[in-house]
Formats: sequence, structure tokens, C-alpha cells
Amino acid sequence: MTSTRARPSALWVALLTALTTLPACTSSDGPGEPDRPAPARAVTAALRTVERSTGQAESARVRSTTTMGSTLSMKADGTLAWSDGLTGTLTITYTGGTTAKTMRRLGTTSMEARYLPDAYYARMGDRFAEKTDGKHWIKYPYADLDDLAGSSGAALADQMRGAAPHTSVKLLLSSTDARKVGEETVSGEQTRHYSGTVQGHGVAEQTVDIWVDDRDLLVKKVEKGRTATGALTQTAYYSDYGVKTKVVRPAAGDTADLKELLKGSGGSLTPDS
Repeated sequence: MTSTRARPSALWVALLTALTTLPACTSSDGPGEPDRPAPARAVTAALRTVERSTGQAESARVRSTTTMGSTLSMKADGTLAWSDGLTGTLTITYTGGTTAKTMRRLGTTSMEARYLPDAYYARMGDRFAEKTDGKHWIKYPYADLDDLAGSSGAALADQMRGAAPHTSVKLLLSSTDARKVGEETVSGEQTRHYSGTVQGHGVAEQTVDIWVDDRDLLVKKVEKGRTATGALTQTAYYSDYGVKTKVVRPAAGDTADLKELLKGSGGSLTPDS
């Protein structure tokens, strides 16, 4: 792809880093602190029921907002399904931070994202296509992420594959201080509120809060922590469980592979100084 001039470092910051926040911010990467009491059995049993019920629902509509220090501010809206690998379509809009500035230089602050079991696809704007032989889509094969970026790429691939809502419940189950906070109204529904702290990739300590309806389905989650670039906050709402979700793989002729983009630009995954 000799005509490619898209800077790989910009794509890494603007797209790959941003994708770690969709829609599960992080995952547990170690045991809890040994001197903290274990959650009550009733709380653990309730969370396992929520994990099972939400997982069995197989699909949902998702709305989320995310901020990550000075790097990122964004919102996402769409549907996800997880019965046979993660699939779905989200519209992602970058609203602030250095990522939004980079995206504006690439010609767009909004893109369509498609999840398929083997890869993630991101549709860029026409200005980007001018630099990639007219191709609008970038394909991120999960296997290539493992190879291209070592352990960080493997973690990213795992997070992208694990973006179903019950992942947040699994995350809370890894907490040693998970507890029921009380009952609250969310989007007009009476819900049970659970909270806990966890360890995560790139986050020293993170709080996870979830709200669950009377069908034991997740309706809201909030994850908060601190990263190297500042405070991390993500809020997501889930609704319309069981919604039909059909994802079409972008045309090969309109798709640039991540590995080819990097090959044409020197292969660097390091942000510019």
C-alpha cells in the first residue's frame, strides 16, 4: 500500500487506545488484597445471578459516555450481541481530549464501529480514505493485535472481545469488597445498586458500580479510576435486551488492514513526541 500516509502513531492513539474503553473499561488482572474481608455470600450469589441472566439475554442496546483524563472524551450508541462471540454496531463520537483533535486531523470526529467475532472494524471519513487508496474502513484482527503490540495488544484484544455488559458484573465479582448499596430509580425503573473496588489494566484501583432491575438484568454501570493521563470515568446504560442485531462485514475492497497500514508507514506503534 505505497500511497498510505496515515501516521500509525495517530491511529494507535485515536483508535486503539479509545477502543479499550468500549464499552467495558478494564478487566481484573490480579487477586484482591488479602487483608480485606470477602463479600457477603448473599451479595456474591446475587451478582452471579445477574451475570447469568444478563449473559443469557444475548443482546442489548448500549449508550455510554467515557472520559479519560486529557486524552479522551467520547460517547457511543448502538447494539451488541454476545451469544456466539461479540458482534454489534456502535456509533462513536469523540467530543474532547487529544483523541478528538487527532480525529479532526483525520477528517472526522464520529465513526461507525462494527464488532465481529474475529475482528473489529472502524469506518473513517473521506479525508482518511484519500490517504488509504480510497478505503474507508480499518480492520483490526484480534490475532494481529496480539502479534503487533505484545502483551498490551493481547490485553486490548481481550477487552474488545469482552465488551458484553455482563463483563462488568464479572469484574465486580472479582472485588473483595463488593456490597449492596441500596435501591434506586434508574431510567424510571426500580433497581438494586451494587459497588466494589477492583484492580485493572493501567488503573491503580478502580470502583465499579452496577444497577440491576427486577429481572436481574444490568441496566447501568459506572467505572471510575485513575490512569497515567488522569481520571477515568465511564457510564453505560443497557436496555432492550434481546434486540435483534445484524452486523455486515465491510466490503474487502473498502477495507484497509491494520497490519498493512503499519507496514506502509514503518510499523511504529509509538505515539509521536
